[in-house]
Amino acid sequence: MDIKEKIKNWIKETLEIAEEVILVHPTNLEHGDFSWILPPLNIRPARNALHCKAGGGGEGVLEKLNRNKLSEIDKIEFVAPRFINFYLSNDFFADSVKEINKKGEEYGRNVLLKEKKFFIEHTQPNPFKEFHIGHLMNNAIGESIVRIVKANGGDVKTATYHGDVGLHVAKAVWAKQNKPELNWGEAYAHGSTHYDENKDEVIGINKKIYDQIKGDIYNIYIEGREASLNSFESMYKKLDSQFDFHFYESEAGEMGKKIVLENVGKVFEESDRAVIFRGENFEPKTHTRVFLNSDGLPTYEAKEVGLAQIKKEIWPYDCSITITANEQDAFFDVVEVAIGKVFPNLKGKLKHLSHGMLKLLTGKMSSRTGEVITAEALISQVKEKVLEKIKDRNFDNTEKENVAEVVAIGAIKYSILRQAIGGNIVFDFNKSISFEGDSGPYLQYTYTRAHSVLAKSEALNSKFETKRPENFKITEIEKYLYRFLGIVEKAGREFAPHLIVTYLIELASLFNSFYAKEKIIDENDPASSYKIALTSAVVHTLQNGLRLLGIKTLEKM
Repeated sequence: MDIKEKIKNWIKETLEIAEEVILVHPTNLEHGDFSWILPPLNIRPARNALHCKAGGGGEGVLEKLNRNKLSEIDKIEFVAPRFINFYLSNDFFADSVKEINKKGEEYGRNVLLKEKKFFIEHTQPNPFKEFHIGHLMNNAIGESIVRIVKANGGDVKTATYHGDVGLHVAKAVWAKQNKPELNWGEAYAHGSTHYDENKDEVIGINKKIYDQIKGDIYNIYIEGREASLNSFESMYKKLDSQFDFHFYESEAGEMGKKIVLENVGKVFEESDRAVIFRGENFEPKTHTRVFLNSDGLPTYEAKEVGLAQIKKEIWPYDCSITITANEQDAFFDVVEVAIGKVFPNLKGKLKHLSHGMLKLLTGKMSSRTGEVITAEALISQVKEKVLEKIKDRNFDNTEKENVAEVVAIGAIKYSILRQAIGGNIVFDFNKSISFEGDSGPYLQYTYTRAHSVLAKSEALNSKFETKRPENFKITEIEKYLYRFLGIVEKAGREFAPHLIVTYLIELASLFNSFYAKEKIIDENDPASSYKIALTSAVVHTLQNGLRLLGIKTLEKM
């Protein structure tokens, strides 16, 4: 049992109360390690125990708790009007440092989501289009959520979904057929530009691809599909992201069409040769959408129904999370209702997480006009700026290239994950690569600095003992290190990577202040061994936290 649960049970037993005890970490470390808000007077089960003095103050509670205080608690304070603050002992935190070093990479892992199965789908780049900065944003968020859910004990299968059929494909194939010299990104842009005057021809190509009619068009299609998927794999490798399953609209479309037709008259209805879902008949806040068009082809909506069937056959999940840009919010509002009507056993198991747009100072990108900002281009630009910053450091060229790429990708991911996922982000090149303050490189550099202390201590054959000298006062670092456990749980409960970011920045700041004031390695200092152990705990926690964000660490920077 962890200390939080132990304190909660102790409070309930000591005060003889039945209601749930909710403990939180005060924002300010000076206000204790845990805080409990006393229930109001009108809660009957607590009335006698909690409000034993006139006026309903907390002094009576304090007296009861102090009479039977846990050994891990050093002090208990009442703060008007209804707060009880608990201060954990120095020995508890010293033992916590020892525990962190013992667990190492496992520190922060828990069983919050144990025995729950998750399908998490993210990134979703479309073949025949560029892997752009929107996909980069989605990948950073999705990969981090995958790692956070796993750290909380969740059983996770990951997937990405590729739009390998549809008008965007037909436009690119049409352009490639007429201008073979174009690359596939250029082909899509050219096909989009000239679509209106060649509409009938493009639609004909689209139907041939759907029907898999063999010939020159289908061969061009297969060539482009494979080229796109191979380039995506290279980007996934660069981003340190892996998928258990790759799903395709060409597969989901056939399945979706079959399911929609089977449910006409029950869930769906015919309208002007099309098949629609009249959402407002099932949920007041939804609307009508087309699931099969007038040509009998499945729309994105029908494909999503087919995908739901494929997923549940492969992995009978408790929760299926799909991460997309918030431009698709209305789409998923309707589709999730439709899927719940077709598959009642999936109702309540589907979760759509949406994020804003990643923008540069030049504004929003557009793949339709060919002015798309690719992920590769952004990474390369940031990498060049990092190379300029580290040009005078003692690295060989290979090391410089590796460091620059790791720092660049870390800087981009950090910029994406530092705020709650719903809003837009304007990427600032200079701020993102700063080695000070609110940035990915700052966290990476702090890790490297702390790791170098450990390397130096080993070189000096320093003893690595975690026993705290009696005269060594516990710092804010120990208190904050312990809070990592709760932060990981909260991030898992809320699917919120930004909570990890905020925590790591504060931890890095505390350690850097400690590093500036304290001589950590000193053979004449009885506290040196403990300081080294504390530094080791910081290294483990920073590394584990950055791993949850999908950001790599470097031993040399």
